[in-house]
Amino acid sequence: MEPLSLPLDYTAIERILPHRYPFLLVDRITEFEEDKRIVGIKNVSLNEQCLARRPGERPALPPTILTEAVAQVGAILILAKPENREKLIYIAGIERVRYRRPAYPGDVVNIEVNVKRLRRRMGQLHGTATTGGEVVLEGRMTFALGTA
Repeated sequence: MEPLSLPLDYTAIERILPHRYPFLLVDRITEFEEDKRIVGIKNVSLNEQCLARRPGERPALPPTILTEAVAQVGAILILAKPENREKLIYIAGIERVRYRRPAYPGDVVNIEVNVKRLRRRMGQLHGTATTGGEVVLEGRMTFALGTA
């Protein structure tokens, strides 16, 4: 596999993650430090099927979908390593996740994921999602690597 060339667009992300539309939630990767941190972007669009729409309220991205977007950015950090490219990543736990405010259509959500602990087959990541300089979500995720 070729080395990563930033920024990673949707097509490059599809070469790393097994997810496909409409389940691939990351639009771009802008920063990458192997085994340390990664920054990705999720553009929230009005035509997304998963938007929570309640009568009289502004549509918003459900917190569970935002959590999955953060997990996918973290998965790219782990699966981009050459020795992990043919593996699958599983969420083993989600802890201390806090939702600070909704993400709305038109928002550009910046997602930063940092490695807290990394072993050969397991690890822990801390993710923060922001939009307009405000924290939307933050929390820890534990993952396990498995064979495809």
